[in-house]
Amino acid sequence: MARREIAPKVFLAGMPLFKELDPATLARLAAGTTRRTLKRGETLFRKGDPATGMYLVVYGEIKLVSSTPMRGARLSGIVGPGQSFGEPVMFLERPALVEAQAASETLLLHLPKEAVFAEIERSPKFARRMIAGLSKRIESLVRELERQAIGSGTHRFVAYLLRHRRGEPGPIMITLPAAKAEIASQLNLTPEHFSRILRELADAGLLTLEGRRVTVPDAQALARHRGRRPT
Repeated sequence: MARREIAPKVFLAGMPLFKELDPATLARLAAGTTRRTLKRGETLFRKGDPATGMYLVVYGEIKLVSSTPMRGARLSGIVGPGQSFGEPVMFLERPALVEAQAASETLLLHLPKEAVFAEIERSPKFARRMIAGLSKRIESLVRELERQAIGSGTHRFVAYLLRHRRGEPGPIMITLPAAKAEIASQLNLTPEHFSRILRELADAGLLTLEGRRVTVPDAQALARHRGRRPT
């Protein structure tokens, strides 16, 4: 099915980072964007590549993968529609710290750093929005570190599933945005440990798994199960 096209200015106006900006500012930023379409598995940039600007996800998902000699590759985050990435290294003007790879067919808007820096000089309101966006990113990272530092593996995975509920009633139905081994690495688990958690939750009737498709029939029951016993 063909995806509906959306004008860059309209898309920017709907993002929290840009939605309170005046039309002239939005027009200037939109004029500086370029489109980038990626197929599933295609790499956008690699660790060590120069930071050329920030990216905005129109549709699809981007995997951010970090790597170290000791731990190897580790999924550090997933960026979905309406979200952005690349700002921290853009402002630091340092090479990329992670690899960015398309988890599915993805459309991005690239906003070059020259356009961002020029608008910051021109508009204090835009500068405040950028600072607020980076502050929220730091807060999110701190919370993620806290979640990984406490609780069992089951506790962390259940919390991961419940974050997709967003307060909506009924079952939780999500498609894991990456392979199970990659999700395990994001939750600081071994693939074997993660498989055991999935099996135990399925045996308890708390979820069903078909490929990457996870269905939680009763979110409240899953929440009650969280942390009952270490696994």
